[in-house]
Amino acid sequence: MTETSPETSPEPASQPSSEFTAPQTAALARCVRETELHVATDGWDAPVRVFALVGTAAALAADPSLAAVLPDTGGDPHHLTAVEQEGLPEAASLEDLLAQLAWPDAVDGAAVVVERLVVPPAAESELPDDEEAAVAALAAHPDAQDVRIAVGVLRSGESWCALRSRAHDTDDQVAGGTDLVPGLVTALTATLA
Repeated sequence: MTETSPETSPEPASQPSSEFTAPQTAALARCVRETELHVATDGWDAPVRVFALVGTAAALAADPSLAAVLPDTGGDPHHLTAVEQEGLPEAASLEDLLAQLAWPDAVDGAAVVVERLVVPPAAESELPDDEEAAVAALAAHPDAQDVRIAVGVLRSGESWCALRSRAHDTDDQVAGGTDLVPGLVTALTATLA
């Protein structure tokens, strides 16, 4: 999957966005940002990481002992907790991995964090058709940038994306929005069907 760089200025991760049209979207954005920050502590050149998103209140109701490890939500009924999935199936690509995932009804959403090399849309149109040659051309392109992409989706339809560039690797330079990586949003949403 080749993602193109968004043509939006980065929005600081701690700032609320006008895109928050519902409490669920605000909760999802907070969860995706926190998940990206968590993954960022491990540095770059990491494998794909997948998370189940569960309502914190429902998780606590099902198992009150989780109160010792889950954050205090201040009574927010929309608060989400990301649970990293281990033992992911072998897959040749991110698309193949996502095609193998399915979630039980108790899971409210899903998130994935992946690193990609991106180029401007004009450069992408110049890539050769051969996959190996395209990867080599991407890596050699002078405008190529490493980015970490975190995408979260909910069964109720909300989505949120966070993008961090290796060139601007600070927490206040993480861009966020509902549709920054539409192809990945669609593929991740399909895992909830």
